[in-house]
Amino acid sequence: MKIDEQKLFDTAMAAMKNAYAPYSHYSVGATIVTTGGAIYSGVNIENASYGLTNCAERTAIFKAVSEGHRKIKAIIIVNGTSEMSKPCGACRQVMSEFMDADGQVFLANKDNDYKEFTFDQILPLAFSEKDMD
Repeated sequence: MKIDEQKLFDTAMAAMKNAYAPYSHYSVGATIVTTGGAIYSGVNIENASYGLTNCAERTAIFKAVSEGHRKIKAIIIVNGTSEMSKPCGACRQVMSEFMDADGQVFLANKDNDYKEFTFDQILPLAFSEKDMD
């Protein structure tokens, strides 16, 4: 299955309009594609108690998982600035639960500039259940 980067970007940008970011004023949108071809988007949702904020990446992933999808083929992450989006450590760890090392990760900005990485490039030493043995 070929990934349509433009469709992912457009979907993430449209989703970003629903971000709830009254504290940081930093809106983020993310769109994922499951290995089965399903598409889910998410936004960052802030809270006055900052630790309760949820990132766009995790929102999209949790939506997919709640619908029964367990494998993500690709994700694009966009924000409303000219800087490339970068997932936080918590998002990278959640991504590691549902993405293979060769999963596609597109980090983008509002201008449709993006860079493509494999998942293992953005989190080379992911924690896994094998580490608990």
